[in-house]
Amino acid sequence: MKELIHQRIQQNIDTQLQLLKDAALLEEIEKAGKVCAFSLDQKGQILLCGNGGSAADAQHIAAELTGRFLKERKGLNAEALHVNSSHITSVGNDYGYNEIYARAIEAKGATGDVLIGISTSGNSNNILQAAKKAKELGIIVIGLTGASGGKLKELCDIHIPIPSSHTPTIQESHILVGHILCEIIENTLFP
Repeated sequence: MKELIHQRIQQNIDTQLQLLKDAALLEEIEKAGKVCAFSLDQKGQILLCGNGGSAADAQHIAAELTGRFLKERKGLNAEALHVNSSHITSVGNDYGYNEIYARAIEAKGATGDVLIGISTSGNSNNILQAAKKAKELGIIVIGLTGASGGKLKELCDIHIPIPSSHTPTIQESHILVGHILCEIIENTLFP
């Protein structure tokens, strides 16, 4: 067990070091934070979506924005799109699971908003449909994926691929990136 623990921690450290050394990727993270801050400053909103652990990450990031992250400040307009179980079950039943996020974006989204789609594979159909609907509506799409980026990378205005193919490591890095975005947003809007 000690070897397993050591391997997993080292795997996380190695991924973080790869992330830290990729100047282009760090620029994308900075750009994503600034785009989110600009949208919120213009009375836009941050919509987030994912499945499973990525849904939990989406909800975590939304909570940091609507509540607070590091600074005492007003709540910011952010929502994880899966938290309305009646919407998820009715749209899933009537239109299919692939449409659950696209329908929510159609109902709630507007030009200038930001969608953060989180998918370790980059191939989750409901996230792809959400990104397509967002693009139709003039919503900026930020994708958090694993190394390959999957099909989602082609639909993103800003793509942040974590340099790993190991799902837990990707998810650990997604929440790190989410926290960095929250800090950029706070520092930009509340200097």
